[in-house]
Amino acid sequence: MTGPSCSRSASGSEEAVRAAAEAGRARWHILALHGAAVIAVCYGFARYAFGLFGEEFQRDFSLSATGLGILGGISTAGYAAGLVLGPRVAQRSPQGAVLAAGALSVAGIAAMLVAQGVIAFGAGVALAGSSAGLASPGVAQLINRSVPGPARHSAQTWANTGTSFGLLVTAFTPLVPLDWHWSWTGFCVIAGLVTMVFAAWRGRLSPLSVARGTGAEQPAIHLGRTGPERRELLITSLLLGMTSAPYWNFSQLRLADAGVTGLAATTCWFMIGAAGILGGVAGRVASVAGLRRAQLAFCAPWTLSSGLLALPWLPYPAALVSAALFGMSYMALSGLCILRAERCFRTSSFGVTVSFFGLAIGQAGAAPLVGMVADRVGLAPAFALSAAVSLALLAVLPGRPGSGRPEAGRGLAHAGSASR
Repeated sequence: MTGPSCSRSASGSEEAVRAAAEAGRARWHILALHGAAVIAVCYGFARYAFGLFGEEFQRDFSLSATGLGILGGISTAGYAAGLVLGPRVAQRSPQGAVLAAGALSVAGIAAMLVAQGVIAFGAGVALAGSSAGLASPGVAQLINRSVPGPARHSAQTWANTGTSFGLLVTAFTPLVPLDWHWSWTGFCVIAGLVTMVFAAWRGRLSPLSVARGTGAEQPAIHLGRTGPERRELLITSLLLGMTSAPYWNFSQLRLADAGVTGLAATTCWFMIGAAGILGGVAGRVASVAGLRRAQLAFCAPWTLSSGLLALPWLPYPAALVSAALFGMSYMALSGLCILRAERCFRTSSFGVTVSFFGLAIGQAGAAPLVGMVADRVGLAPAFALSAAVSLALLAVLPGRPGSGRPEAGRGLAHAGSASR
């Protein structure tokens, strides 16, 4: 009597798992869209728009390149603080973490907007940066709990491209014939609207009740194999942070030095965002070719993006190409770090935090150093140094042949099955 009953129970459980999996696949686009919107305001507005207005901030707050770099480092320090808090908040409530990130972006932008001195402005910069740190683990955890199988990897990398959409919105705002405060007022309003929309949809975006059964929250690779992978992931993140800091903080100043100003310069910033959307294909590339080949494919354009800005004579077409390569490869490489983190750590929010914390440390340390180099020898040599350092990414490709470890990323659709 118990046999058929157990059989029906098991069958019902399997049907529930399959139904939840189908529901997760059907709504991954919605989750990716909401995640991308919050990422857009937290990164594109609150974190990276700072570099777009570098000249105005230098003028209004009497800053040298070193001082501007220090403020960039403060932004990254706030980002790191958000990352520290992110996993704990995201574990309790992924939706709550994402909602808090949106609220912090509004508060940080508003604080920068009303600041009367550089100290108050720096406090706003740190607060705004913290919103991005909280957003990444929150969005990653929400998607990981709610979207099963291969669709999860696409959802993660497409949500990560939200930064690109934020850059697209902010790109031409420096051309507005008004003080920068007006543009930042617009950023604050949009960030508030995005946060309110997410709050309204919050109940519909709750994680699936059987997400673990559908593979949405996969266990880590066997701990005996993760040590080298975790170290390589952290080194990759550090290098990505170090070599992206010059671009985010000083690319507009480098263009100004080369005589590229006004509409031409802001078009380059727009190109970062437009090309960055292409970085969303990184998840698909990793699923088909593996993380090793995917990272290798994006290393060359990453190095070239900084190398082009190191040219003593910088023609405008080269600046446009540089911006496109930077946007595409940054979104792709940071998205691949998310996928690698999921493979190395039991909890997605914690893995993403570790990876992005390494990125934050790299950016925080590099921004002031690049400013000092620029003050002494110019920005072109600073970008040349960044290009040279970026070559080290080739030394930390995941799953090196002969390492005794499987290539992370090969067969991502079955992630975690070998460890159970």
